Amino acid sequence: MTNLKRVGVMTSGGDAPGMNAAIRAVVRASIYYGLEPITIYEGYKGLIENQMKQVNARSVANIINQGGTFLKSARCQEFRTKEGRSKAFENAKAAHLDGLIVIGGDGSFMGAMLLEKEYGLPCIGIPGTIDNDIYGTDCTIGYDTALNTVVEAIDKIRDTATSHNRLFFIEVMGRDAGFIALSAGIAAGAEEILIPEQKNSVEKLLNALQASGRAGKTSSIIVVSEGDQCGGVFELAKTVEKSFPDYEAKVTVLGHIQRGGRPSCFDRVLASRLGVAAVEALLKGESGIMVGIRQQKIINTPLERAISRPNTIDSHLVKVAEIVTV
Repeated sequence: MTNLKRVGVMTSGGDAPGMNAAIRAVVRASIYYGLEPITIYEGYKGLIENQMKQVNARSVANIINQGGTFLKSARCQEFRTKEGRSKAFENAKAAHLDGLIVIGGDGSFMGAMLLEKEYGLPCIGIPGTIDNDIYGTDCTIGYDTALNTVVEAIDKIRDTATSHNRLFFIEVMGRDAGFIALSAGIAAGAEEILIPEQKNSVEKLLNALQASGRAGKTSSIIVVSEGDQCGGVFELAKTVEKSFPDYEAKVTVLGHIQRGGRPSCFDRVLASRLGVAAVEALLKGESGIMVGIRQQKIINTPLERAISRPNTIDSHLVKVAEIVTV
């Protein structure tokens, strides 16, 4: 055990369903262990501007089921500077923070790592992003909820696709990682799935659609990660319409609907587990790490490794997608 007395918690970067559940867990775990929880509003911007508040267990009542983050989140260019980080640390010191828990993605973890390295402030990261692109955890907070949102949307779109012999291109989030596209595409029965990790070609897609036509399919759903290698979803739709005049190609960009909504049971439980684990890590004197989950067990990963290594796509899942889309 350490001399830990006050613990700060913030959310940073893009919001994700389940962040509120993680905040709640950090606050209540802190109180359970006799610590004082301090909430920081608007991420690193709030740390620089001294937007902090001591809270109690009732302060986080009735938020576990809410999407987004009640602490709010913001990009902060000032924190990228040495002067900005110095100001943030001085405010943390004035507030008597003995540790900081940051819920977010790789950019948020970079900030935590710098605070820890430059000023010695103990920092723990909790992975919160719908993209699931953080190394050191099987799932990030928000990923499961986003998948359910995407699958529900695709299910509804398929009703129209089959009614009108239409070809739908559905763009999902994932500029650099295809986790959402791959898993949601399999779950929704997509005919093709395009992800950044695979060097898909337009020719390959056209051949696949041609094969689908020979197999008797009169409509198709193509799930496209926003970072795919085929030139963008709208260009893809134009190319396919020229090659298959019998198809009416439609484009749906799901966009930020994937970030919103009430978190799933899985995300609420995951967030609660990681929130408690983060507080317990600080109590053990650990710092500069991210708490994650591997095979249902809590593990710790150095922040530097979490942000420098890619979370790779499961090759077996790619194979499954190839098989079930025949």
